[in-house]
Formats: sequence, structure tokens, C-alpha cells
Amino acid sequence: MTAIEPGRVVAVVGTGTMGQGIAQVALVAGHPVRLYDAVPGRAEQAATTLAGRLDRLVEKGRLDAVARDAARARLHPARDLAELADAALVVEAVLEELSVKRELFAALEDIVADDCLLATNTSSLSVTAVAGALRHPGRFVGLHFFNPAPLLPLVEVVSGFATDETAAERAHATALAWGKTPVRCADTPGFVVNRIARPFYAEALRVYEERAADPATIDAVLRECGGFRMGPFELTDLIGQDVNEAVTRSVWESFFQDPKFTPSLAQRRLVESGRLGRKSGRGWYAYGEDAPRDAAHTAGPEKAPASVIVRGELFAADALPGLIEEAGIAVSREDDAVPGYPGWIELSDGTRLFLADGSAADDAGMPVIHFDLALDYREATRIALAPAARVAEAALKEAIGLFQALGKDVSVIADLPGLIVARTVAMLVDFALDAAARQVAAPADIDLAMRLGVNYPRGPLDWGDRLGARWALDTLEALHEEYPTGRYAPSQALRRLAAAQEDDAS
Repeated sequence: MTAIEPGRVVAVVGTGTMGQGIAQVALVAGHPVRLYDAVPGRAEQAATTLAGRLDRLVEKGRLDAVARDAARARLHPARDLAELADAALVVEAVLEELSVKRELFAALEDIVADDCLLATNTSSLSVTAVAGALRHPGRFVGLHFFNPAPLLPLVEVVSGFATDETAAERAHATALAWGKTPVRCADTPGFVVNRIARPFYAEALRVYEERAADPATIDAVLRECGGFRMGPFELTDLIGQDVNEAVTRSVWESFFQDPKFTPSLAQRRLVESGRLGRKSGRGWYAYGEDAPRDAAHTAGPEKAPASVIVRGELFAADALPGLIEEAGIAVSREDDAVPGYPGWIELSDGTRLFLADGSAADDAGMPVIHFDLALDYREATRIALAPAARVAEAALKEAIGLFQALGKDVSVIADLPGLIVARTVAMLVDFALDAAARQVAAPADIDLAMRLGVNYPRGPLDWGDRLGARWALDTLEALHEEYPTGRYAPSQALRRLAAAQEDDAS
């Protein structure tokens, strides 16, 4: 299926941030663009703003003056919906209310030609429901751009229940022709990115609600140990707490209040207090020239042990013994751990350091310190430790010194099952596998969407392959035992993959 030809009109309804961004993308791609907004004067204001953006592109060398002048000549604000009659594509970016969108598209259906593609940029509403009032819903698709639309490459092309395959293919080809990276997906709550990304926010909020760590420490651990571009607290401040909480609530309600998607009471209170993030000057953090920046909890310097014992296989943390030896610490290797089960690093007094496995350190009934999962233990600059209550202070200091000798900042948090990165990654892997099994999108598109849409350091399916399905399953089963609410119950897709991988290994 071919893309909509550059000379044909693209109309954008709604001239807020997203509407203007989508209009800019279509304009630079060579289309005549019509802007419409229900509020009088808004379309004209948006056209002026877009003209200024084109000027800045020229100043930055991203657009030449001739192309800018041609683009300006193709940009037209519309005062009435009837002026969109010759559009080949109409993209809606209005208020996230179902009734408003349905009323708009019902009106558009009486105006545009039969071959005009109709699209919604909704991030949380059902594409099927928005198209439900149309006489010809086959030409209706979701075109979900990410903010800022001119910069972020990902576009989710969403097929509603009644969307014709030709319409979805044409939308996909058009987004591709605009220089975007489109992924096809089914009309499920949250589509790909907003569905699979929920644990990234939810687990951080859960850690905070249990008072295991403060927002700055949680953010730092996920950035500096987990490899994420931004921590969830700073990211939701950027998105807007009200926006993020509304999407979370919408997905939860759309899944009939499935406990896996349960919203956070702490975030609800933040929204109710008016602390919406950067746009209000205060969210989890304060903003402004004189606003203090909260610092992550970082342990003071401690002396590293002269030697440690590594017993058994460390699996996802198997890089650590080599790093410890490189730091000049003697490593004795013993194979007396139970074969097939995680091994540990043993300190001089017998205290054991285990990779977080979804259980609490206190559950072991012995002096145990859990350390968090890292994207790459060599590159990580921070590690989180969670000691059991029976761990001696001297042993904790020795553990801190051990990781400091590897060049890591150390954040000591409360004894929390799954710590921070491990529980988050295990949930992301499970959500991605479940989405793939339900054919929300192709596996490769799921990983692509999560890397491009939310800048994850690895696609969750690729991450799961590297860690092994058994690791994710064991972690979630342990978390499910600690929190028997259904929130951490592993999906059937994860269970089947773990079983299949074990069969292949035997």
C-alpha cells in the first residue's frame, strides 16, 4: 500500500502541543496542511507558532530557506470544519474525552471524501470506541505520535476492531514516508508503549509507598544501575503527574481493574495537591532557578574486603567475580552451591550477597544482603543493597566497600523484595511477553516501540532473552508469594517460555 501523496492535503484538528507537532511533521514532509481548532483564533495562533518553528529549523541548518518558504505557503488555518473537505488524511488531537472525539468524527464523516483516512492521536482511549459512531469505521485508525512529535520517531499505528487492513497499511506507509518509525498494533488499552511501560512507573511508586527509598534514590538506581535514560519520578514530572496518572487509571479501568495495573495512591495525592511536575513548578521535585535538587542516598566510603568467596553460579551477575578480581580483591571460587540455583558472594564473616530474586533478605533466615540487577555490571555506576535485619554492621560496611572498590556508588535501601531494578525489569519482561502472546504487536515491534517510545536501554523481550525466562519467572513467583494480590502473578506466556527453555536445555 502506498503512502498518501505529498501534494495531498493533511488536516489536523486540535492545535495544542501534539496537534502543532503533527502538523509540523506533515508540513515538512511536503503536504499542504489545514489547521482547525474549535476555539476561535487558536488555529491562526498555531499557524504563527509553526512559522516560527520553521524559522528556527532554518537557523539550526535543518531546513533551507526555500523549503521553509514553500512550507509556509502550504500552511492554512481553517475557521470551519467544512474547509477540510479536500483532505486525504485528518488527524485529530483534541481533548481526551470519548464523547468529544466521537462527535468530531461524526461531523467530519459528512464533510470529507469517502477515500479520506481518519485518524486519532489518542494515547489512552479505545480506537474502536472512537470509531463506533461512524457509518464507515473501516477507514479509521489510530496514529499515536509521541511528544514532541517532530523529534520522536515512533508512531503507533493502531487498528480498531473495524479498521480495514488497507487503511492501516496506508497509515503505516504514510508515517514511514514522513520519516517516522511506525509499528502496527492492535487496539488494546495503552496500545504497546503505555501498556508495557506501566511497571516502570508503578514499581517505583510501590518502592516509595513502602518507604524503602526516596524518589531521588529510586531514580538514581534505575538510571545508574538499570541503564534507563530517566528515572520514573523525574520522567513523570516531565510528562505531567496528571497526564501520567490519567493514563495509568485509564489502562487500569480498561483492563477491568486488573491488579497488575493498579494506580498509585501516592501519585493521586500528588495530583490532588496540584503538584503536577515541571509545568506547575513542583512535583516529586521542585523546579526553578533557586530550587534545590534532591540528592540520592549514597553511602560514605568504606574499606573493601581483602578477599571474598564466590559459591556457585551468579547467572545474571556473572560478571562480578571478574570485576572484583580486577579491583585487586582475591576471589576464591567454590562449587558447593546447589546446582541450577543462584550462587552468592560470601564475606569474611559468612554473610552472603545474593542477586535480588523477589524475596526479602530476611526470608533467608541467615545474614543475607541482596544487591540489585544491573543492565551491565561493568558500566553501572551505582548499586542498591538491601540487608537483612540480622546482618552485622561490619558486614554491611564490608559489602559497601566491596562495590565501592568496583567504582560504584552504593545506595542502601530497606529490605524490599526484588529491590528496584530487578522487580521492574521482571515485570517489564512479563508484560512484553504477555502482549506478544496476545498479538498486541509483533515481538520485534514491541522491542522497537519500547526503545524508541520511552528510550529503554534494551527492548524488554531482548532483555528477557539475555536474563532467561526462568530468572524472570522465579523473581515474579517470589514477589507473588510476598504480595499475594495477583499483581506479580506471572503470565502464562512467561511460564510457557520458561518451560520451553528448560526443555531445550535438557
